[in-house]
Amino acid sequence: MARKQYTEEYKRHLLDLVREGRTPEQLAQEYEPSARTIRNWLRADEAKLLARETDKDQELKRLKIENERLREERDILKKAAAWFAMETVSKPKKGTRS
Repeated sequence: MARKQYTEEYKRHLLDLVREGRTPEQLAQEYEPSARTIRNWLRADEAKLLARETDKDQELKRLKIENERLREERDILKKAAAWFAMETVSKPKKGTRS
């Protein structure tokens, strides 16, 4: 016997009902999938959410490191610009005398 395929929208609807407080057993009596199937969907969905959070954490860490590097580069450029400005002002121009 072939397994019944459910749409993602249908699964999402049942998972939303579980998150609103309904039990998989209650939903199994009212809808077609078994309580076990609904619990499996819930576990898989929670694993996806956890993976997304992990990806977000990794991206956040990468961006923080990049941000710190860019701040360091900016500070170096500011100091260099100030140094060159002081050098230009403090040294008289060589060249023509009037």
